Amino acid sequence: VQQQPRRTLLLHKPPGVLCTRRDPQGRPTVLDLLPPAAGEGLYPVGRLDRDSEGALLLTNDGDLALRLTHPRHGHSKTYRVWLAGVPSADRLAAWRSGLVLDGRRTRPARIELEHRSPMGSCLRIVLREGRNRQIRRIADQLGHPVRRLQRLAIGGLALGSLASGSWRWLKTHDHDLLLAIDAEI
Repeated sequence: VQQQPRRTLLLHKPPGVLCTRRDPQGRPTVLDLLPPAAGEGLYPVGRLDRDSEGALLLTNDGDLALRLTHPRHGHSKTYRVWLAGVPSADRLAAWRSGLVLDGRRTRPARIELEHRSPMGSCLRIVLREGRNRQIRRIADQLGHPVRRLQRLAIGGLALGSLASGSWRWLKTHDHDLLLAIDAEI
């Protein structure tokens, strides 16, 4: 049996697209954004919900996928999040130190208020865990629902100027950025 070469790509997932290989209901999936030959044998690494957008990896490298998704490795993911309203300093401090979600406290997060306006606020959030819809659920808990959520980076690998719906193959340097140990939050 011949081993397939390891292949990993970075995709800028647009909103409205599912992080799965196939959808029984026929909704668009991340593989629909790739030429069939490019997507052959690739699987999404982690998830972004249908309404979220941004950096998503697809790979055929199971070891890489495990390293990036298993909580014990604590790889960071960076998000830009637009909220309804402006959370108070106390609510942001509570979010930074960890809140209870599903009966367990979340890991500490790095959160910066990038800007505020009468329409809402924009936060930059760095997480070291990825529970199901974690940012959306915490924002709801705090009374500031998410209006838009974009993942900017996975580890040290940033989305950069990659346009929504576009993708590129990772180079050796990109793998190094992904697997480098991040600075503490």
